[in-house]
Amino acid sequence: MRPQYNNRDSQPAQKKQCYFCSNKMTTVDYKDIQTLRRFMSPHAKILNHARTGTCPKHQRVVTKALKRARHMALLPFVAS
Repeated sequence: MRPQYNNRDSQPAQKKQCYFCSNKMTTVDYKDIQTLRRFMSPHAKILNHARTGTCPKHQRVVTKALKRARHMALLPFVAS
């Protein structure tokens, strides 16, 4: 399998590290808005794991925390 290359140079693109695994965080709190905003687009959509680099386990937890924060009106459903 060929490694993927960046457009700018001829070095292989590095895979992103999971934010939660690298910082040794065990839980994702829905009240921690600053952390959750990292995983949202400017239009308040949840970003996929390819864009954020989170592992599948933490991506599921982040998604659930974002939805919970939206329901508690801590985050918007849609940004205009």
